[in-house]
Amino acid sequence: MSKRLLLCTDLDRTLIPNGPQAESREARKYFEKLAMLPQVTLVYVSGRHLALIEQAITDYSLPKPDWAITDVGTALYKHEGGQWQPSHAWVQAIASDWSGNTHSDVQKLFSDIGDLRLQESDKQSSYKLSYYVSLKVDKNVLQSQMDLRLKNERIQANFIWSVDELKNVGLLDILPVSANKRHALEFLMSLLGFEFCNTVFAGDSGNDLPVFVSPIQSVLVANTPDDVKAMALRESEVLGLAKAVYIAQGGYRGMNGNYSAGILEGVSHFFPQIDKWLDGYEHAAL
Repeated sequence: MSKRLLLCTDLDRTLIPNGPQAESREARKYFEKLAMLPQVTLVYVSGRHLALIEQAITDYSLPKPDWAITDVGTALYKHEGGQWQPSHAWVQAIASDWSGNTHSDVQKLFSDIGDLRLQESDKQSSYKLSYYVSLKVDKNVLQSQMDLRLKNERIQANFIWSVDELKNVGLLDILPVSANKRHALEFLMSLLGFEFCNTVFAGDSGNDLPVFVSPIQSVLVANTPDDVKAMALRESEVLGLAKAVYIAQGGYRGMNGNYSAGILEGVSHFFPQIDKWLDGYEHAAL
């Protein structure tokens, strides 16, 4: 590879094969070798908090990243010398959106709304309030009700909707308006000196949409739900950003395009030079 590459990927059902679709056997080994190249800076971008990211790295034998964006973009960590170092600059950048209010303060605003079911404590963080929501709920009505209460407290918030397919339930994350995966990635790109042309992000869900409809080159793995694919294509086309979106189809090197196979396919689309390295690796033991 002749260029530097900032390789950014979601974890659950993107790099981690924990969805119902099958994983191509060799895909994660290819991904690991790609991630180990000196030209590549690896970033995990996840709704998980840091401890659950570490657990996933162990459970699935994932390569250690150089950076981790956690809690749907509300925290940023550098991995160096075997330790995680939080970015206090990123926390300062998003904290003012909540006008001094804490996670507990925001939660109290919605305590009487029966359609909201608080997620487990390990899925909460200082600037991430997360709920389960029935798929039958009118999201627009619910969000309008919640948004009014936030505005009355001068809290600027971002609503991130997604779906847990395995549990068949809706997910809602309430974050500072400045905090999402896209803004965190752009902050990191600026910090490390990367541009849109040498950054690639891979994901699969609704909370990845802010990146999918941005100038950041994005890959939707083949197992991405159809409604997310349609929304990403439609909104990126409206904004004139369709060339920055790639949907994995499968067939790349005989793999099915799901999970890490889709990441590799998408990276190859934007960075064809990685094929020269993979050609040399094909003869190695998998």
